[in-house]
Amino acid sequence: MQNWQTAVIIVLVIIAAAALAWFVYQQMRTRRLRHHFGSEYDHTLTEFGDRRRAEAELTRRQEHIRTLRLRPLSASDRVLFAEHWRRCQAQFVDDPAGAIASADRILTDIIRARGYSADNPSDRMAEISAAYPEQASSYRLANDIIRGRPQGQASTEELRKAFVHYRKLFDQILGGYDEELKRAS
Repeated sequence: MQNWQTAVIIVLVIIAAAALAWFVYQQMRTRRLRHHFGSEYDHTLTEFGDRRRAEAELTRRQEHIRTLRLRPLSASDRVLFAEHWRRCQAQFVDDPAGAIASADRILTDIIRARGYSADNPSDRMAEISAAYPEQASSYRLANDIIRGRPQGQASTEELRKAFVHYRKLFDQILGGYDEELKRAS
């Protein structure tokens, strides 16, 4: 075998190894994103219609969350927000639509206090999907129920479902002992 033939074989082996490494990297990235985001991965894939673009967006969300200066809630803040939520739940009996508006405000206040974007709904949704991916679909469903109906047009049952969805995010984002353990590890 001549030197140029050996060189061609080496180059082909290097190209094949690089292609294999790229393929494995892409598969691991997809698996990691799918594991982290859960159903939010599928939602984003449907929204973008292309795996590469969807994964780039999900990666962008993760990187953005890492740049935020997130703060834990103090014990007194958690107690205060929990009390606001308790009153909000009691309000639901007499004023379901008002209770939903209150729940949305409480969540927005907690999100803002923690250091997430609270003013832009799309930024807020992107950050929630990256930081609390298991609650993103619940939060989205609640928002769809509330914002998808003209004022006063959602049924009491729809408002109840929205409230339950908001409650799921509230329970997780309020934090507490479990979140302190997560930060410590």
